[in-house]
Amino acid sequence: MCSSDLKSQCVEVADDGTCARYDDKPVAYALIPSAAQPVEPRLTVTGTTTYPSSGQILFVTVSQPPITLLDWFVARDNPAARLWTYTDKYGTSTPEQQLRSGQRQMTGAKDRATYVALKAAGFDVQRTLGPAVVDYVVCMKQNDKGTKCLEEAPAASLLQPDDVITKVNGLDIATIEDIPKALADVKAGDEVDVELRRGSDTVTGRVKTVLAEGEATPRTILGFVPIDTTLVVLPEGLSVEFDTGSIGGPSAGLAFTLTLIDTVTPGQLMGNQRVAVTGEIDIDGNVGAIGGLNSKASAVKQMGVKYFLVPASQPETGNDSVAAARRVVGDDVEVIPVATLEEALAVLVRLGGDPLPASGVSA
Repeated sequence: MCSSDLKSQCVEVADDGTCARYDDKPVAYALIPSAAQPVEPRLTVTGTTTYPSSGQILFVTVSQPPITLLDWFVARDNPAARLWTYTDKYGTSTPEQQLRSGQRQMTGAKDRATYVALKAAGFDVQRTLGPAVVDYVVCMKQNDKGTKCLEEAPAASLLQPDDVITKVNGLDIATIEDIPKALADVKAGDEVDVELRRGSDTVTGRVKTVLAEGEATPRTILGFVPIDTTLVVLPEGLSVEFDTGSIGGPSAGLAFTLTLIDTVTPGQLMGNQRVAVTGEIDIDGNVGAIGGLNSKASAVKQMGVKYFLVPASQPETGNDSVAAARRVVGDDVEVIPVATLEEALAVLVRLGGDPLPASGVSA
């Protein structure tokens, strides 16, 4: 039996972590634990004093391999795994688009982690906006289950991923913040002239604007989601590099942030502990929810790590809930939700680590 013939994925998880209800959609992939890996060997900092650590922060990954019939029997009731259809894995994107998106998300995660960590450590680090680059066109209408886009914004007739917007409605566009200015007097539904750079070519056309959904104040938009092209400007001579290879996604942001703080500040942030960490980080130090939490919890348990920091903003139910992670690890791992960098630092102090110096450090 090939993977495309496999049926029955779990659509409802019981309180004990087993599957309470299946459907008959064909499944082709499984989301399973991968590894919990130390961040420190992947981090290189030059141009400032660095400090050795007696502890270790680990970031956690999952994998999404195609499955065989045997895999299906093993995974279907495993609380640390979940079965996925092609749409579950790729949504409305192609595999190539999703790979590219994952790499962009990882780049953004590293940049935000660098900015937040160095700010917390007292360095004079700045952020500047980059060009307005298209990631994807927004979806205007989905199917009932939200698994497929039925209608894209009209901008799809012109815009493509990686297009650099250079002019809108006659105004030059240097950064993404210039686009709302160019559309300030445009009514949703009106067409505007757009100029863009696609590779080495200049492309022009007209785009029918749309109304931004879910916003209290009506706002006209072109109808695309931009790539985060914000640049982090470090003090002169300071260099920070995270070597993540082909790993994609934004979920290692908090782990990167904590490791960098520990590297550039005196003291021992983790004490002698090994602490697994997952969660996005934004520029204000807030910790964002991630996917695959039950599988990541299993990877942490398999590595023998006793503490696992996770986002407090995870959904309340389902495989990505804190409760699901705790069912997977039992009493072997303490799963600790945190909402901000400050809360994560406080947890590390509770586990025996040193607090940050009150005045930070200087570059």
